Amino acid sequence: MDSIFVDPANPNNYLLLDKGLQFRITESINQMYNFDFTEAERDFAVIGYQYPNHPLPDFLMALGYWWRIEVDVTNEKYDDIFLSYLERATEKAERMFEADETNKEAAFFLAAGYGFQGRLFSERKSWTRAAFAGKNALKYMDLSRGEAEFNPELLLGDALFNYFSVWIPDNYPLLRPVMALFPKGDKDLGLKQLEEVASNAFYTRIEAMYFLFRLYASQEKKPYEALRITTYLHEKFPDNPYFHRSYARHLYTVGRWNESVQESFEILERIEKGQEGYESNSGRYAAFYIAQYYDRVGDEEGAKEYYLKTVSYGEESESQESGYYLFSLLHLGEMEAEAGNKKEAKAYFKRVRKYAKRKHPAHKEAREYFRKNKL
Repeated sequence: MDSIFVDPANPNNYLLLDKGLQFRITESINQMYNFDFTEAERDFAVIGYQYPNHPLPDFLMALGYWWRIEVDVTNEKYDDIFLSYLERATEKAERMFEADETNKEAAFFLAAGYGFQGRLFSERKSWTRAAFAGKNALKYMDLSRGEAEFNPELLLGDALFNYFSVWIPDNYPLLRPVMALFPKGDKDLGLKQLEEVASNAFYTRIEAMYFLFRLYASQEKKPYEALRITTYLHEKFPDNPYFHRSYARHLYTVGRWNESVQESFEILERIEKGQEGYESNSGRYAAFYIAQYYDRVGDEEGAKEYYLKTVSYGEESESQESGYYLFSLLHLGEMEAEAGNKKEAKAYFKRVRKYAKRKHPAHKEAREYFRKNKL
């Protein structure tokens, strides 16, 4: 049965603002981000029993499945159950909203639910469905404004909209007609808002950090800022494979090779042990960083071993178009050519040209190597 206690500091009795509940579920949310789903979801089920008509428990369950997806977004095996929990949360939020259209909490969950739908649909390149979900998310995000206490949580949606409404048309020209349906954003403001959410929110803090380090690493070209965030996340959630490999990646990016290799060997060990969430996609990253280190210090045998491992993990995760896979093939081809094994070298370069798009740097290097060495 839903609680009837009214907190004077929370007169609308919004569950999101219930400090007692936040205290109770902090450990469960941390367990979820640390990939201890069994313990986390047991606690979420208890919350669901206590608040059967509220969207929060189903939303938290959906979030756990989102992180299973995030480890390897090409794997679609969790899509249905993720969307199922999200739809249940959305349906409960819709009933709350229909009963009271001033209910800011209901609008918040509708905005969040549609927002996560949009994230999955965009990963699946279902652009029309993603745009529809995004428009609904914006609609309810606007309706959920007005409660100052909600601001840190609500700001995540504002931040992402402000950044990506500018970034998407600049980087995906074909989507400009779709984005023309949305209001204009502000990239710089979006980054500032993400930092604020990462510092002050409860439910959306880690999600904000996730977006921040990705944007700092790829779009904003601030690798040390990305490393700052992934260092914190890996220390806080040491068993989260996504944060682990991101930490190794950013160590590698800033030239802290020894530490990157140490983390990469640990990732490979966890894959061998079958630890939750550690799989071939993470292995592809880790093996490549080790191969690059051996290559740099002149250990050709070690480099070859781990470039081969990168290729193997890439094929296992069906990531043949990824940069790590393609550049591993390229380096293996160069090694074979230098050793005088033209037949083997040619085979590697052919695979690069098979899987890489013509404008990809690896494709260009393979073509040039063919031409210069007359393979």
